[in-house]
Amino acid sequence: MYPPIRSLLFRLDPERAHALTLAALRLPLAEVILQALFEVNEPRLAVEAFGVRFRNRVGLAAGYDKNGVAVNGLAALGFGHIEVGTVTRLPQPGNPRPRVHRVPEARAVVNAMGFPNDGVEALRVESRQWKVAARDMRIGINIGKGRDTPLERAAEDYCALLERVHDRADYVAVNLSSPNTPGLRQLQTRAFIEELLRAITATRDRLPKRVSLLVKLAPDLTEAELDDALAAATACGIDGLIATNTTVSRDGLPGHAQALKGGLSGEPLRARATEVIRYLARRTALPIIGVGGILCAADAVEKLDAGATLIQVYTGMIYSGPGLAKSINLRLREA
Repeated sequence: MYPPIRSLLFRLDPERAHALTLAALRLPLAEVILQALFEVNEPRLAVEAFGVRFRNRVGLAAGYDKNGVAVNGLAALGFGHIEVGTVTRLPQPGNPRPRVHRVPEARAVVNAMGFPNDGVEALRVESRQWKVAARDMRIGINIGKGRDTPLERAAEDYCALLERVHDRADYVAVNLSSPNTPGLRQLQTRAFIEELLRAITATRDRLPKRVSLLVKLAPDLTEAELDDALAAATACGIDGLIATNTTVSRDGLPGHAQALKGGLSGEPLRARATEVIRYLARRTALPIIGVGGILCAADAVEKLDAGATLIQVYTGMIYSGPGLAKSINLRLREA
């Protein structure tokens, strides 16, 4: 059923198509229908990572539902967890449009969104509607520095956000790796990362409810930079890693798409994301959520074989459709 629907959606501007999809997922009837079509109930798929039990290994990556408005409908697609956000302290519009571009011949997307979202207080209000207990659903909340916050004050944003979301989340993802907020990726470097993570984990340790903290890393880091980030995460008591965010590389894109601004996701990212996961897994016991270029069940297995404990999809939903989580879970059940 999905190819003709995709054909219609691809005639629309990508952000318009995405907004329509989220609106449809919010309909109560859609939730019921989707659960009947896509749920895979299998206790053997359950797994534990960073102190949290997940009903299966398949999650939805941050960025798909930035404001947490369609969590219930998305949960009906068979995910074990949904990561909402990226959320910032204050509402922000993101970068100017057009800022999302499909590249169908490469099964890729280039986005320069820049964390558009309604702010953390709006997310807290929306979270009252999440049926997480009823669905045995785990929620991650991805937090990011505001565009206008100087790097030297980034810790203030992350710590304040953690204080506001920790009671709504099963884990919190610290996003240091989006290429679409000026200067953000510098926070992954040795000059910033350890001091920043120490401030964030100190805040976590003061909160009444301990929440697991994960750091999301870029696929464009060198091995030395990955080593620095991993050393800082380990020293500061971070609970897990997310590898990877989108890439600034243009490898695998046709010529007409080379000049598009933003982070690249989809099939061209698959091999590099797997390489980073494998590199990190050989150097740490921290659980890893593998992200990047998962468009089918075989891609998910590749990430798990490389050392990921959980995986997340996003661009795969655009090209493969709403049955992607189910197809991965069925493959894992067979395994």
